[in-house]
Amino acid sequence: MVRLIASFRSNWRQQAVFLVLFFLLTAVAPSPLEATRLVSYYFRGEIRLGAWTEQGIIDLNRSYREMLKEKGVPRAEERANVLVPPQILEFLQGQHDSMAAAMEALAWVQSRQAKAKQHGLNELAHLGVWFDIKEVTLKAAIPKPPHLLAVALNYRSHSDEIKIDLPKFPNVFTKEGKVIGPGEPIEIPEAVGETDYEGELAVVIGRKARNVSRASAYEYVAGYMTFNDVTARDLQFRVSQYTLGKSPDTFSAMGPFLVLKDEVPNPHNLRLTTRLGTEVVQDSSTSHMIFTVSDLIAEISQIMTLEPGTVIATGTPSGVGFARKPRRFLKPGEVVTVEVEGLGILANPLVKASGN
Repeated sequence: MVRLIASFRSNWRQQAVFLVLFFLLTAVAPSPLEATRLVSYYFRGEIRLGAWTEQGIIDLNRSYREMLKEKGVPRAEERANVLVPPQILEFLQGQHDSMAAAMEALAWVQSRQAKAKQHGLNELAHLGVWFDIKEVTLKAAIPKPPHLLAVALNYRSHSDEIKIDLPKFPNVFTKEGKVIGPGEPIEIPEAVGETDYEGELAVVIGRKARNVSRASAYEYVAGYMTFNDVTARDLQFRVSQYTLGKSPDTFSAMGPFLVLKDEVPNPHNLRLTTRLGTEVVQDSSTSHMIFTVSDLIAEISQIMTLEPGTVIATGTPSGVGFARKPRRFLKPGEVVTVEVEGLGILANPLVKASGN
């Protein structure tokens, strides 16, 4: 390439051709941003794995299948289902091989788009590879995590506002119940009188982790998400255990996408904000966490195996409703929005749960 550039210096026409070729080549190269945001999308009764782009959603399983077919690879659909499964948990279990195949499929889709333009989009849409964002519904990025763990009192400001000493060890608890994604309603049960918000950074495990050291902990991370650890304070504080207060259906909101770790070089330098309507009620940074992501993975993995797809919500900063004066709990008709810098905006309306 260096020799090629040098040879063009004396000829302006060749230089012009070179610049045009360079522009075309870089224009069709896949954008790393578009290759690092995974979603679980719903379309016609099925939830499938996709890659989010500014223009639309790419179905990774089908794009890999069509790429193999174009290359004449036998049993393309069977191979695609094994290497790039249509659901995110199975995909994460494939680790590096699945990720490499997905990136190859994304590059193929983007190349087809660049060559065929609108006609190519229509063809890809017909094959179920490409969807306009308005056609699909984004669900929780990890719809059924094998474990959903959360950490209490992991910000100094939050410990201070509720007047509790800083913890010496991570205060880890489990969350159960139905998880939801962006735009889905948080349903307040009749039995809950004090519904609170907790904006958080969540980390997703990408490979089986057991007895992991702090130094190697990030090797086990798939990526990061925005998370709302919705909490029933009246249930949480009436007993010593957090489970019921943290586990009503829909009280675990996550998304809008899973941003792969290569896109987040430092998870401890991200602004975190929570809003009720337009009012900012939490405004902090993940730099204020007491126990880092590596601390949490190392600590928890000494006790239990963290399977791919495990979600760990890493704690909330100050500003939660029950610590405010006067107290500020969530009510039906409101919208709570959590945003973590670079990880997307998670907005959910509040409704009263039906009796069913």
